Amino acid sequence: MERKPVFNDWCPGCGNFGILRAEEMALRELGVDPKKIVIVSGIGCSGKIPHFIELPISGVHTLHGRSIAFATGIKTTNPSLEVVVNVGDGDGVGIGMGHFVHLGRRNLDITVIIHNNGVYGLTKGQASPTLGRGVKTKSLPRPNINDAVNPLAVALAAGYTFVARGYAYDIVHLKELIKKGIKHKGSAVIEILQPCPTYNDVNTKEWYDKRVYKLDNDPAWDPVVKREEETKTKFEKAMMKVMELGEKIPLGVFYQNELIPTFEERLEQNIPNYREFYPAIQPIELKGIGTTDITELIKAKRV
Repeated sequence: MERKPVFNDWCPGCGNFGILRAEEMALRELGVDPKKIVIVSGIGCSGKIPHFIELPISGVHTLHGRSIAFATGIKTTNPSLEVVVNVGDGDGVGIGMGHFVHLGRRNLDITVIIHNNGVYGLTKGQASPTLGRGVKTKSLPRPNINDAVNPLAVALAAGYTFVARGYAYDIVHLKELIKKGIKHKGSAVIEILQPCPTYNDVNTKEWYDKRVYKLDNDPAWDPVVKREEETKTKFEKAMMKVMELGEKIPLGVFYQNELIPTFEERLEQNIPNYREFYPAIQPIELKGIGTTDITELIKAKRV
């Protein structure tokens, strides 16, 4: 079926344009069959990503804060799919924080991309959970009185096994981070620093350009856990680095550990044929008769 063009209604200069291009380029370069890709999003400016990707993929535009829950259901019922979740800083680490944390501890093989611009852009610029205390953007009547959530510090504590940060205006670098996150075996999160030219007049492109630097440029930086005994040291180094948010802000991979079993592998311990006969391919009826035996449930209800 021919895909009809969709009008892109983001503001001129929005960081989402860079994120969209980097994500699309990453998927093309990885060579994944588009029929095996599902892009999930929540509510907010970031929620439009599935509509605008120019690939014949499947897209699911879900509820505010519930995109990770939808993605968890999609991936567990069909582990053969490549599932990428796009969330806003309010959508994903505000109302959706509970789902964000639990994905980390499960280590389900999903990639979460956080669009972080410090404001609720779709609803006219209120402070999001990632805006710092004392910061006053143009639509706030007074400076923000709440401390900021650090999504990557939360991700590390929750158990994500791939933790990275990119910048929306550095598309090539961001594309490579997304490719690494998708190829990673386990729960991956990539925070993307994203200027909002309409409502955030503090964290602008000029503001970020003076502060961001790449961890890749340090030959001594190695975030990959290769042996069990390295886990504690590399985790602690990653935690210290993600907290570096002052005059210098690091970009790149902070932590990667593929020694932790994924949720799919844990399911296989209880269901040995899980990957061969996963729920999405199981019949729900044969010749009009349901395949699920609910006799015992009916008995229990009568009791």
